[in-house]
Amino acid sequence: MKNVIQTLVRGAIVVMVYLQPAFAQKIDEERMARDIAVAENVLGTLIKQQFNNQRSFFPLEIKGSYQAGYGVTFSLPADYTTPIVWGSGGNDVVIWGNEPPGMTISRNYNFDNRENSEDDRAVVAGDKPFKLKDKTKEKSRLDMDSVRNAYNLKVIDAAKTFIVDYGDMIAQLGPQEKVIISNQGNQPRMWVGQYFNAPKRTHLSIEALKSDLTQFRQGKLTRDQALAKIKVVNTETVDTVEPDLELLSSIFTRLYSQDLSKTYFTGDNVYFERLKDFGVIYYMQVYSGIERGDYSRRYVMPTLGLDDVDQETKDKKVKELYPKFELDLKNNMLEYGRTLKSLKDDEVLVFQVTLTKCSGCGIPSSLELSLKGSVLKEFNAGKIDQHAAVTRFSIKKGENQ
Repeated sequence: MKNVIQTLVRGAIVVMVYLQPAFAQKIDEERMARDIAVAENVLGTLIKQQFNNQRSFFPLEIKGSYQAGYGVTFSLPADYTTPIVWGSGGNDVVIWGNEPPGMTISRNYNFDNRENSEDDRAVVAGDKPFKLKDKTKEKSRLDMDSVRNAYNLKVIDAAKTFIVDYGDMIAQLGPQEKVIISNQGNQPRMWVGQYFNAPKRTHLSIEALKSDLTQFRQGKLTRDQALAKIKVVNTETVDTVEPDLELLSSIFTRLYSQDLSKTYFTGDNVYFERLKDFGVIYYMQVYSGIERGDYSRRYVMPTLGLDDVDQETKDKKVKELYPKFELDLKNNMLEYGRTLKSLKDDEVLVFQVTLTKCSGCGIPSSLELSLKGSVLKEFNAGKIDQHAAVTRFSIKKGENQ
């Protein structure tokens, strides 16, 4: 029996050594950056081609980034971040966005060609909202919703074409890594609804596994089969917000205040968006220190009880704190997130965090943690322990600082 065990152990060691390169794939960063840059251009071209029969204005910036073990994410401009003029026959429709500073634009609105013979005029000055006649506000909202939905469908169509036909050009992706296209940034435009009868913010995510793209390229999947494997999320914010979601926002705002947090702290409220048939996304901006005076480069780090540290010391502390911050955030999401009664089993709790700045520290610029509602309920019912629940998080990190 002893000889059998020794033989099995030696065999296992050989297998582990043999498989090690597959798990520790070395990435040629220069080639990855080149592949992503080319792919950004291809995706942008495919999206613009969807509108080749209409006049459209796209300051379309697409940013691709790679995260080992996760894949490549191509970020599209979020709703309301750029003005988009889309129309034909001289009648333009604008999807809300910021204007360049100081710019004033006058645009034509024809909300229904069949019923409206007179166009409304709208003037945009700087980033102030434009005014519409009261009788047309609700009509404009419905019209812009319709245009936005049609726009999103065209983006989805272009994204699916890109993934199937060109996603495989990012050659270094592992089989379980993904190609993702999303308009979900980490800066929600909460102020839009306060000033203008704007359409709801949307959430788009189109993704596929590299292994599926490889099978399509090898002829093991038909094009229709490959398209069917692409996961698409196309949803929008919900106006009615459940009290438990607001309560969780207040809990995390307090947890990460300067006097309670032991890692990074937030200077603002933790705010959120409820997305139809998707879940809820909470947004945090966290900091590590407060500069003692303008350009002094000396800092107070309140969560550590340090009153006067230099830049080098601060950066060292920030780097040391990051692993604890990530783990604490996971544990807090489990502990307090299980109180969310309105979250369905197949919906997700998401925290998107913009991290404290720390140049050259090697920590990510952002962190996104996602957990299914079903996992929170299993944890709350005692069906899984905290260690098992922590392993069920989906983690996405921004580029290292």
